[in-house]
Amino acid sequence: MAGLRCVMRAVVLNSYGDEGVLEILEVPDPDPGPDEVVVRVAATAMNRADLLQRMGLYPGPPMEHEIPGLEFAGVVERVGSRVDPSRIGSEVMGIVAGGAHAELVVTHERTLIDIPTGIALTDAAAIPEVFITAFDALVVQGGLASGGTALVHAGASGVGTASIQIARAIGARVVVSASASKLDKLLALGATAAVDRRAGDFVEVCRSVTDGAGVDVVLDVVGGDYVQRNIDALALGGRIIQVGVMGGGRTEINVGELLRKRASITGTTLRARPIEEKIAISRRFAMEMVPWFTVGALRPVIDRRYEFDDIAEAHRYMATNESTGKILIDI
Repeated sequence: MAGLRCVMRAVVLNSYGDEGVLEILEVPDPDPGPDEVVVRVAATAMNRADLLQRMGLYPGPPMEHEIPGLEFAGVVERVGSRVDPSRIGSEVMGIVAGGAHAELVVTHERTLIDIPTGIALTDAAAIPEVFITAFDALVVQGGLASGGTALVHAGASGVGTASIQIARAIGARVVVSASASKLDKLLALGATAAVDRRAGDFVEVCRSVTDGAGVDVVLDVVGGDYVQRNIDALALGGRIIQVGVMGGGRTEINVGELLRKRASITGTTLRARPIEEKIAISRRFAMEMVPWFTVGALRPVIDRRYEFDDIAEAHRYMATNESTGKILIDI
């Protein structure tokens, strides 16, 4: 095929540690399996998992070369033997378990999501991981619906800014916690209420917003001592969806209150799911959420962009926790 190269450039982890271990090397182009495609990556994005993987704390899937990166936007360049050749040239985005911080990425054809009308190809890299995570946690597993209320921690993160928009689009309210300097931005994005994570009381705010009833769903990336307070903030029959433990994985909770409220806590990640589950959530997201991008109700929130060769700077910036929304890497 014209233009096909034998090698591509990719971020490769040959050791673990600080940003100095990040290397951009030439490695062999990936080959698609029968049901897979190879996508020429236009842009990818940073996620907290990339920092943890770099430090050796969150291993990626088995690969000939360990390449981080959980999402991408690009153009289909090659297809497997069972994939319709007409997919070549399609502008797509999607999630992968690893390998997206590279010029080419291979993935199952059914996980591909067409770029929404009106969204630039390179901006679309800010959508897949965080919007699918938020949709899955709030709507699919949490059951959030029109008229409901959610509590979302780390509201200025990629998942947080996606959650605000999804809740607003489906007619739900959302309370978010975040750093004080970011609260006004989150209210402008559509949050019903925004709480200073250091000085505020998100339990009291949730009760106030819901006239004492409590919230229907909590999306939490913090864990630690937030878990008991999340239970306190819940309504009867409420659900806590735990998608991270930035504040620690161990804590004490009052199980009696969990029982009294007939509530539940569910732990979840996207990365470790079987391919069948990733296909299912990608297809449902494409059907139920992508149309909201087309009409402008949802949009990628982009904080900064970096060139591929500046990947170490992107890691350093993400570690400061100063961003609101996504950090993109233009390939």
